[in-house]
Amino acid sequence: MEEKVLNLLGLAKRAGKLTTGEELVVKSIQNGKAKLVFVANDASENLIKKIADKTDYYKIRMTDIFSSYELSNAIGEPRKVIAVTEKGFAKKMGELMSK
Repeated sequence: MEEKVLNLLGLAKRAGKLTTGEELVVKSIQNGKAKLVFVANDASENLIKKIADKTDYYKIRMTDIFSSYELSNAIGEPRKVIAVTEKGFAKKMGELMSK
């Protein structure tokens, strides 16, 4: 399951359907563009809280099941926060994580 989600993240990256980096992800959450947000489970407590507060307020699903290494490896660049901005990718990843 996790491997499939990470593969989909890489695919979404190549399709240009991701926003990465703290500031850009926060903006995409506020703009309503983010459909699903990944936060590394080894990110700082402040970062996790900030993203959790934003996603709660804007009613966007957030998950922290992956480490920064796994997330970075999946998209090919070092990142701790990733927002999926395309509904189809977000839906499929959500279904896989619910199993």
